[in-house]
Amino acid sequence: MAIKITRPQGTEDITPKQIYKWHTVEQIARETAESFGFHEIRIPTFEQTDLFLRSVGETTDVVQKEMYTVKAKETEFTLRPEGTAGTIRAMLQNGMLNDALPQKVFYILSCFRHERPQAGRLREFHQFGVEMAGSEGPESDAEIIALAKNLLDRAGLKNIVLHINSIGCPICRAEYHRALKAYFEPHRKELCPTCQTRLDKNPMRILDCKSPICAEIAKDAPLIPDFLCEECRTHYESLQEYLRALDIDFLLDPKIVRGLDYYTKTVFEFITTDIGAQGTVCAGGRYDGLIEQLGGKPTPAMGFALGLERLILTMESQGCAFKAPKKCDLYIAPMDKAATPVAMQLSNTLRHNGYQVEYDLMHRGLKAQMKYANKIGSTFVMVLGENELKSQNANLKNMETGEEIAIALNETFEQRFDDLAVQYMFQDILDEMEKEN
Repeated sequence: MAIKITRPQGTEDITPKQIYKWHTVEQIARETAESFGFHEIRIPTFEQTDLFLRSVGETTDVVQKEMYTVKAKETEFTLRPEGTAGTIRAMLQNGMLNDALPQKVFYILSCFRHERPQAGRLREFHQFGVEMAGSEGPESDAEIIALAKNLLDRAGLKNIVLHINSIGCPICRAEYHRALKAYFEPHRKELCPTCQTRLDKNPMRILDCKSPICAEIAKDAPLIPDFLCEECRTHYESLQEYLRALDIDFLLDPKIVRGLDYYTKTVFEFITTDIGAQGTVCAGGRYDGLIEQLGGKPTPAMGFALGLERLILTMESQGCAFKAPKKCDLYIAPMDKAATPVAMQLSNTLRHNGYQVEYDLMHRGLKAQMKYANKIGSTFVMVLGENELKSQNANLKNMETGEEIAIALNETFEQRFDDLAVQYMFQDILDEMEKEN
């Protein structure tokens, strides 16, 4: 008996029936990033484990519980759990920070975390992200947030709320850590084992714990905005002014923290309630210490990441429009062996012009071929048999209207089909405009 092999838990197959949704969001993401002057970067799927230990932080859930790590001989590698660390490593290694600043890049990639799968949260998931290095002012924060907002607007999302916070710099955060330790110390034994360790190493991580018990204890913990130094407070207030100037509504949320250690000052999230408990569609912030931490010169930087699975889920729940999947423009139905080479030649000619063309590869009869053409949604169908080959003329059938138009099988075929296809396309556009009006 054959063993049935299924995909690993926490992964998804993206089939041709669904891929058009991915094409839609990827196109929106690329075009939005490019309109802000960002350029695409591609980085390896795995990196040396030490990169994530130094950047993400040893006390985070990502490093302690969720990373996929393997050993190859004497070297330890980890499948990337997020995109920022690898992107900054690539900027440093390729000398990009020696060029004109700010450096602005975006990426679309898969990430891997071993966690409990649920709606919008998988073990292999996909992210669109942007990173900007070299600019330290709050106007840069506003620019990054505006890019995210522009993308979500282009996707057609509604009821998305921007939450912002400042988690300060290392100077003011040191005082905040002391306050957190004083608050959590009486509850040490009630905290989960992981948070007991965090209490000594990085108490701020307790605020990000998923344990209901730790969350209940943390609900009355001191808030970071109360401990901001003058510089961080001014930065935070200026960001709010810029967001108002951009007409971007926001909610001050002092409880936003980050599970990644490289964040400083501004952090933000775009949140929806349309996809259940995991409602953060996009999250980001400033990480001014990361580049120096990875061996570069002190360089301010910030960015965000957006989960494509969550974006698509939210768009589906809100009835947003996706780009229509590409349909077959012409199906050629050869009736006998002699017609097949002609079908091949005509198909090849039109494919060079960018049309999607198919012809019979299954030796079906005419009735079965017409049924197949209907199933794939072909716009036009053309039958090729003995009479068509002899007369060098055939009928092009519009499958939507049933109209048949004569077309010559000679050197004018390519231009004639092009004219008819363009005519059909414009009529389709006019019909859609009439429906909207």
